[in-house]
Amino acid sequence: METLKETRFDTESIALFKLAPRLKRIFASKQGVEDAQWHKLKREPSEKERSHPADGEAWQDFDREYPDFAKDPRNLRLGLATDGFNPFGNFNTKYSMWPVFVVPYNFPPWVCMDESNLMLALLIPGPKCPGKDFDLFLEPLVEDLIKLWKGVSTCDAVSDKKFNLRAAVLWCIHDYPALSTLSGRTTKGYFACTHCDKNPLSYALRNKIAYIGHYRFLPKGHRLR
Repeated sequence: METLKETRFDTESIALFKLAPRLKRIFASKQGVEDAQWHKLKREPSEKERSHPADGEAWQDFDREYPDFAKDPRNLRLGLATDGFNPFGNFNTKYSMWPVFVVPYNFPPWVCMDESNLMLALLIPGPKCPGKDFDLFLEPLVEDLIKLWKGVSTCDAVSDKKFNLRAAVLWCIHDYPALSTLSGRTTKGYFACTHCDKNPLSYALRNKIAYIGHYRFLPKGHRLR
């Protein structure tokens, strides 16, 4: 039997929890059907404040880009969150586990932020951080999401009819180091600024790297710009 230190970090060791059956289960109850459409049917948009992710530009821009998806309010908008942690609570133990959560955002704000709304989709055990190979471990989840983008047959508990349920990932949630792991881009050195991208304003100051010129991202006419 393999010990913890001898365990290899390969695709056979990951745990994939299928998303489609859990998302379809939302529509098995009338309350679930109503909650999934709350952002469209009961939300009261406000120009002065954002009370729901649907008020944000990312959500609205996605609706403009894919009107066929936005036509049915039951289609689910998802967020993907991940980060590594030591499950043993001892920082001297070299072990890194990476859970990947999927969060549906159609629901009311008090449901979106509830722990019960976090769906564990992928669990990548150690003994070390997946690093640049993270995309390989995401492949089963990506395949699952592609199927959901095309649509899966689902029964609506309110109308008692089947419809084509679709889902899409709108954004990812992580800290700055995990951004490098998840996206594959560098987050340190001269190209660490994700806004500057390939045209960085980074300079060496002795043994430090300084990032300047960020006022250029402010609106024209801004007093600081």
